[in-house]
Amino acid sequence: MTERKTLTTAAGIPVSDNQTSLTAGERGPTLMQDHQLLDKLAHFNRERIPERVVHAKAAGAHGVLTVTNDISRYTKARLFSEVGKKTEMFGRFSTVAGEKGSADTVRDVRGFALKFYTEEGNWDLVGNNTPTFFIRDAMKFPDFIHTQKRVPQTNLRSPVMWWDFWAQVPEALHQVTILFSDRGIPAGIPYMNGYGSHTYSFINAQDERFWVKFHFKTQQGIKCMTQEEGDLMAGQDPDYHTGQLFEAIERGDYPKWTFYVQIMPEVEAETYRWNPFDLTKVWPHGDYPLYEVGVLELNRNPENYFAEVEQSAFSPANVVPGISFSPCKMLQARIFAYADAHRYRLGANYEALPINRPKVETHNYQRDGFMRFDGNAGPAVNYEPNTFGGPEADPAYAEPPLKISGDADRYEQKRGVDDDYIQPGILFRLMPLDEQERLIANIVGTLKDVPQTIQEKMVGHFTRADPAYGAGVAEGLGL
Repeated sequence: MTERKTLTTAAGIPVSDNQTSLTAGERGPTLMQDHQLLDKLAHFNRERIPERVVHAKAAGAHGVLTVTNDISRYTKARLFSEVGKKTEMFGRFSTVAGEKGSADTVRDVRGFALKFYTEEGNWDLVGNNTPTFFIRDAMKFPDFIHTQKRVPQTNLRSPVMWWDFWAQVPEALHQVTILFSDRGIPAGIPYMNGYGSHTYSFINAQDERFWVKFHFKTQQGIKCMTQEEGDLMAGQDPDYHTGQLFEAIERGDYPKWTFYVQIMPEVEAETYRWNPFDLTKVWPHGDYPLYEVGVLELNRNPENYFAEVEQSAFSPANVVPGISFSPCKMLQARIFAYADAHRYRLGANYEALPINRPKVETHNYQRDGFMRFDGNAGPAVNYEPNTFGGPEADPAYAEPPLKISGDADRYEQKRGVDDDYIQPGILFRLMPLDEQERLIANIVGTLKDVPQTIQEKMVGHFTRADPAYGAGVAEGLGL
């Protein structure tokens, strides 16, 4: 029989009694000096950290990325330096709109966030299970997310808000079509793809820049739920996806994804038929084929959900040498917004939490702040420049300059070649007839309860994408 350890307070003080409070007599009031009671209650009151504004409900797992093909001609990132190289990682997979207690099987975009613990620091690839998004300018993001949350007066979710926003933002049509398609409700985390969604950049050893998109294709095959199946499961087992992933890994049935990239030479972005930095667009594979990079495998469950899944923090700002950003307006804003959200939710030292801490030593002049539990750099100098041997920047890690031009202004995406209706129409026509019918039925299911003026606007958008698309929705609404 294992010898049981003595219970202590967080300060290490042995506890004599964890069942009864210290009182003045058997029936008397509790004494203020019962520091064990006060410590227990005070910690309990603070056990719930602020919930994520989006992506609150999630499952997570540890795994490994194994390189299967040489891409060193495109990037000098060391994690891709040789075939067979393995990099430890952690993934968090979430719904977007719902709160932490919401159901897994609602119709929603899924977050697909990956943290790679590389020898050059952490690379966070914070994407979704869709290659596009509803908007292409972050100025719209807070307003869009408000529509996905709750009505201020009733505290109820409302399709009126969704469709009122989408009807006035045609750029959302591509993502709306994906959301209400079969892929809007995955049958489980292992059965969906993941995407970096934004355009990023690779930089090679010769300081050449390439634009890149990241794809993770499920090896388990795409499997989805119908609206009826998702609704039924939401009532029977609202944590279905979370439990399914945990149980699969426990029995050794490790989910895998094949990691691909699309590569565009830097100069081609200037003349490409789409704006390659527009998050509402994809790069057709006929123009830029998928190139295999490696295999991602999830093979270890968390030991503690709060410590590893809830406290995990991902930021698109975390890139390593050889991987960098692009002019994508949404990406540019997320570089700031994600880290800022983590500082609010977890504190300024969130990167030092075990799940977020890189596998390499860090050297900087950041000091103090809540939960600084690593010695706070001791007596080391805390400013730069200095003459006391403090860390210093290395110009060898500088990126090649990025060409920019034009006047500073607030630019709306130009129409014409970058028409918001072309790619949604192509996607609709790629669907088999039965999938088109389910798409239309899913749309009608929520659009039928909104004012007719909004319905008519949306039918106009669907029609511009494809006449059959618009006609099917109009018929379903009785317009």
